[in-house]
Amino acid sequence: MSHELMNSLTGEILEEDVELTLAELCRTCQVTAERVFQLVEYGVVEPQGYRPEQWRFRGVSVRRIRCAQRLEQDLEVNLAGTALALELLDELTQLRARLQRLED
Repeated sequence: MSHELMNSLTGEILEEDVELTLAELCRTCQVTAERVFQLVEYGVVEPQGYRPEQWRFRGVSVRRIRCAQRLEQDLEVNLAGTALALELLDELTQLRARLQRLED
């Protein structure tokens, strides 16, 4: 991975088309692989690929993991609740975008 890409991984905003390996995602979000496995199991993040060594994560996974961390740390939400909250936030974002398109 290039030095320039590593610098972009430390910021809050990642391009949607950026793909991260499991190791890169762990390093970027400062989580263990076991934690990512849990997040995948609950649907917080969705890897592309069949086996962990083949997994690739899109840039949005970093945002979702960081949001999950905040929900768990700040609000003491468990992992199932975190997954549900993220699903509802996604739905809210989609509905707002749809409403905005209808208003234009």
